[in-house]
Amino acid sequence: MSSFVGFAGLCIESGISVGQAVFMTLSIWALPAKVVLIGAISAGATLPAAAFAVALSSVRLMPMVVALLPELQGTKTRKLTLAALCHFIAVTAWVMAMEELRKIPRAMRTSYFAGIGTVLVGSNAIVVAIIYHLSASFSPLIFAALFMLTPMYFLTSLWRSARERTGQVAMLAGLILLPAIHAVTPGYDLMLTGLLGGVIAYGIHRSGKRAREVAK
Repeated sequence: MSSFVGFAGLCIESGISVGQAVFMTLSIWALPAKVVLIGAISAGATLPAAAFAVALSSVRLMPMVVALLPELQGTKTRKLTLAALCHFIAVTAWVMAMEELRKIPRAMRTSYFAGIGTVLVGSNAIVVAIIYHLSASFSPLIFAALFMLTPMYFLTSLWRSARERTGQVAMLAGLILLPAIHAVTPGYDLMLTGLLGGVIAYGIHRSGKRAREVAK
């Protein structure tokens, strides 16, 4: 909710109306995709270009979908139900679900996740609307500080939900590599950091696996 306070501040500063901001929260949901859309609007991008940018930023959620859907699916679960629940898959809902679904009977998992997603999306849409009406009480500095909670929250949530140490190694590698890569190629820093961090984590994982096999 605190990160959506920052999102509301970004919308206000960018000239986005309260109706548009609430609609974006309900229809796009994932916060980075909404930030990309606002950036495209502010830059005067065409509608196809803005749509492509939002879609491209949301491709990162595909591995989460692939990991979560088998956990949600029961013997009688319809594909249409799973397709509808995909809308709620973002970092927060995914982390909560991956931690708790194993404790939920498989027949009840779709209902459980639908409850998580509905509450998250609905409550944050309300937060955005409230902040618009209280915006005169906040300074731009407060909005900026609250918006920085978003990457901090993502990092701590993913760290906690990592099932293997490899994921944590990838995050540490990214944090260490990003400043150096940004100094060399600022336009490609996130992509290159992700690729190199992932390769390093994979290499460490394979080395550890070989060491355990030799020990056996």
